[in-house]
Formats: sequence, structure tokens, C-alpha cells
Amino acid sequence: MAGPQSFMPPSVSPSKAIKHFTVAQANKALALVKRIVADIVACHDQATQLQSQLESQPKDQKTIEKQLEGKLERLQSLVDELGEVGCELKDYQMGLVDFVGKHKGRDVCLCWKLGEEQITHWHEINSGYSGRQPVSVLEETV
Repeated sequence: MAGPQSFMPPSVSPSKAIKHFTVAQANKALALVKRIVADIVACHDQATQLQSQLESQPKDQKTIEKQLEGKLERLQSLVDELGEVGCELKDYQMGLVDFVGKHKGRDVCLCWKLGEEQITHWHEINSGYSGRQPVSVLEETV
């Protein structure tokens, strides 16, 4: 009878370090972020429409499923691209994005949504969009 075998977990990629932004750095990144988020919002809207069609038009199911699958793959690719910039998508419909910043030495979220020209608000990590405060009261540390 064989003895217990040692379990060797599969190798995993190390987690990505959190990127911290100042308001100026986040605003500079917005040129790219705006384009990506606009594509995300449009792609999400198209995927939502395809999902509705799938539910209401069962005769075209295979075609619609294939189109929906393509949109969802594109959406994931866009979200991944946004993650490479160092920010996080919070809402697919609003195009809401958070950048991690610092306020008095602790992590906070520099908050931006599609349609805004620059970062004008921030919020505590756990307070979300409803807890937004103007960046004028932000005491940044790097």
C-alpha cells in the first residue's frame, strides 16, 4: 500500500501590485481610459440588447448566442485593458472607474465616470460613489 503522496498545488501567477495614482497622474491616464470606457459602455449595451433578443427570439438562438459570445469576449478584453492601466471598472452602464490614490497616508479611490473631463472627486475605499468628496479636500500622499 502506497503512502500518502505530497500534494503540489499548480503554480499561479503572482497577484498584481496595486498601482497608486495622484490626481495629476490619473488625469493624465484619462486620455486612454476615456476611450476604453466608452468602448466598454457601448459593448455592454450591445451585449444587453443581444441578451434581450436571445430571450425574445428563440428561433435565431444560435446566431444570437454566437454574437453575444463575441461581445462578452470583447467586453472582457476591454476590462482587462483597463486593468492594465491600473484602474478598476465599477459600473458598466455609467462607465464608472476608480483609481487608487492616497489621502492622509491611507488608500482611497479617485473616482471618475464617463462624460467627466477630469478627476473631480474621491471617496473612501468602502464608501462607494455615494460617498464622493471633491478633490479639493484631498490630502494626497504618494
